[in-house]
Amino acid sequence: MKRFSRLFSELDSTTSTNAKVEALQRYFGEAPAQDAAWAVYFLSGGKPRQVVATARLRVLACELAGISDWLFEECYQAVGDLAETIAHVLPREGELSDVGLATWVEERLLPLRGMGEEDIAVRIKAYWRELDAQGRFLLTKLVGGGFRVGVSKLLVQRALAAYGGVDARRVAQRMMGYTDGKSTPSAERYLALIAQVEEGVADIQDEGQPYPFFLAHQLDAPPEVFSSKLGPVADWQVEWKYDGIRGQIVKRSGKVWVWSRGEELVTERFPELVALAQPLPDGTVLDGEILVWGATGPAPFSLLQQRIGRKTLTKKVLADAPVTFMAYDILEQDREDIRARPQRERRARLEALLEGTQFRISPIEFDASWLEFAKRRQQSRERGVEGFMLKRLDAAYGTGRTKADGLWWKWKIDPMAIDCVLIYAQAGHGRRASVYTDYTFAVWSRTPADKAEADAVIEAIAAREPPRPRAEGESQPPLQLVAFAKAYSGLTDEEFRQVDAIIRKTTLEKFGPVRSVRPQLVFELGFEGINRSPRHKSGIAVRFPRMLRIRADKPLHEANTLQDLDSLLN
Repeated sequence: MKRFSRLFSELDSTTSTNAKVEALQRYFGEAPAQDAAWAVYFLSGGKPRQVVATARLRVLACELAGISDWLFEECYQAVGDLAETIAHVLPREGELSDVGLATWVEERLLPLRGMGEEDIAVRIKAYWRELDAQGRFLLTKLVGGGFRVGVSKLLVQRALAAYGGVDARRVAQRMMGYTDGKSTPSAERYLALIAQVEEGVADIQDEGQPYPFFLAHQLDAPPEVFSSKLGPVADWQVEWKYDGIRGQIVKRSGKVWVWSRGEELVTERFPELVALAQPLPDGTVLDGEILVWGATGPAPFSLLQQRIGRKTLTKKVLADAPVTFMAYDILEQDREDIRARPQRERRARLEALLEGTQFRISPIEFDASWLEFAKRRQQSRERGVEGFMLKRLDAAYGTGRTKADGLWWKWKIDPMAIDCVLIYAQAGHGRRASVYTDYTFAVWSRTPADKAEADAVIEAIAAREPPRPRAEGESQPPLQLVAFAKAYSGLTDEEFRQVDAIIRKTTLEKFGPVRSVRPQLVFELGFEGINRSPRHKSGIAVRFPRMLRIRADKPLHEANTLQDLDSLLN
C-alpha cells in the first residue's frame, strides 16, 4: 500500500502529463506484478465494490478518534470529503505496515463483505492503525467504493507501453475488458498486458476480445466555416448520430460476444443480438449502436435504460423494448484486423458483408454543402437522433479520442434548455471541496400570475412555511417551486465562487452537507434528453444536465414551468 499511496500522491500533485507517465513507469518498475495488476485496475477506472457503508465508516472513525458526531460533521463541512476527513481526525498511532496493495484488496478488503458488524469494526480500526494519513485516505476510498484519481486510461496505457516496450495500440487492445467486474486482476493478466511479441507474430488474445473504441471529437464551429475547417463535403461520410449504447459484436470460434463502450461484457443482456450475429462468419468484429427500435424508428434512450436495469429478461421485457444493432463499421473480417484501412473501404466491406442479413446499417446522408446539412440537422429531434457524425473517407479506425489515425467529428444539436431557480446547494469534491458547486434546480408548478404572487411564494419559503393547500373555490392550485434536476458543471471557477458567496449569505437551513437557499438566482440549464419518471417529484427526469449560464437578466417570476418541460417532452 505504501507504493500505491506514494504513486497516488504523485499523480494527484501534478497536472503535467509527462510527470504522471514518469510516476507510473517508476511504480511499474518497483511494484510486484500482483500489486501492479490492481493498480492498473483502479487507475483505469475499475470500480471497487463498496464493502462497508460510508455511514458505518464515519461511526467507526468517531469511536477511534474519541470525538462526537457533531464535531466530525463540522470537520467534514470544512474539508468536504469523507475519506479525507477520516484521515485527518484519526489519531497518529500504531506501526506502519509493508503489506502490498494486492494483499490489502484480496485478503483484507474483499472478505469484509458479508462479515458481522463487530468483526468489521475490529478489522477496520486495526487497518487504519497500520497506515499513515494518505494510506488511510486511500483505504477509506477503496472500502467505501469511491476511489477516483486524476489520470486517464490512455495515460495508463501509454505508461505501460513505455515501461514494457510494447506498442501503445497493442496495450490498449489487451486492456479491453480489464476493468470488467467479472474478472479479477492477477499477476498473469498484468504481465500479459506488457508481454513482448516477436515481429510479425500475431498477438495472442482471448477469443472474445474486442478492439479499443475510436471516439469522435465534438464539433462546435458554425457551419459557415466548415469548408475552411473540414474541406469539401465530398471528403466526408455523414451519418445520423444515434442515441443508444455504443457496442461491438465479436464473432469468433462459433461464439458471439457483445461489448459496451464501457468495456463491459453485456452478451447476456441482449440475446437478440446474439441471435442476430450467429450467422456471421467467424473472425468478424462490428462496431455500432445498440438501440431499441420502434415502429417509427429509434426509441428514446429511456426505454433502453429500463431494459438495462432489468435483472430478469422476461418475454414482456423483450417485447416492450426490442433491441437491434445499428452497424456502422467493421474492424475485423476473416480474422484480419482491418482498422488501418480507410473509412471508404471499411464501409464497402460492411455493406457487402451485411447485405441480406437482419442487421441495420447506419445510412449515409448526402447533401450539396455543409449549409444544406446544417438545415437538415434541425430535423434531428424529430428523427430521434442527436445530430450528425462526420467521418473522413480516408480515415483509419483509431484508438480512443485521437487525431493521429484519422478523424471523426460529432456534430450534435444544441441541448434543450430551460430557465430554472436554484433552491439547494452542496459542496463539491477534490479541489472544489470548500466551494458550493452541486446545485438543485426547480421550476414553477404553473405560470405565476405576476411578480407579486411569485414574491409571496419566496417569502413563504424564507419563513419556512409549508406549501399552502388549495383553498375551496380556487380555480387553480397554489403556486410552488418544484425541484426537477441537479447539476454541477458548466460554470467557470470564478462564477462558482460568486455563486458560493451568495449561497452562504442566503442559506435558510442545513441538512448535513446540503443547504437550502432563499430562491433568487435563475440559471439556464441545458440537457440532452427528457422523459417521464414516476420516481421524481416533478414526474420528469433529464439526461446530462449542465449549467449553460447564470440568468442575471431574468427575474424569478419569469423562470420556466412544469408545463414548459411537458412541451419539451412532446
